[in-house]
Amino acid sequence: MPARLDHTIVRSRDRFAAARFLTELIGAPEPKPFGPFASVPLEGGVTLDYLDDDAPRIVSQHLAFLVGEDEFDEILGRIQERALPYWADPYHREPQRINHRYGGRGVYIDDPDGHSIEFITHTYVTG
Repeated sequence: MPARLDHTIVRSRDRFAAARFLTELIGAPEPKPFGPFASVPLEGGVTLDYLDDDAPRIVSQHLAFLVGEDEFDEILGRIQERALPYWADPYHREPQRINHRYGGRGVYIDDPDGHSIEFITHTYVTG
């Protein structure tokens, strides 16, 4: 059996602001403090643990979230309500559009620290 991801650390300028950016988009509860982290629990027991980092530059990560069709509509609505820039592609060549890859829908946004956040309704990995 393959290993299951338990948690990953996401570096940020302000751990709670960064974690709230995500939880507000996905309609999740307030991030919880856990040691030096702002922890965001996700489905399947995985957590994103946001950590303050004062390095001159935050190295961008890509985080992709598989969501249902209704959840996608809600998330896209929140993105649009906040007038956040979004793209259909990871290279930012298709602004204010979504994609329809692999029979689903997808959208990319950047969080305040420059991490690329992707929401998709159909996984790209198939058996």
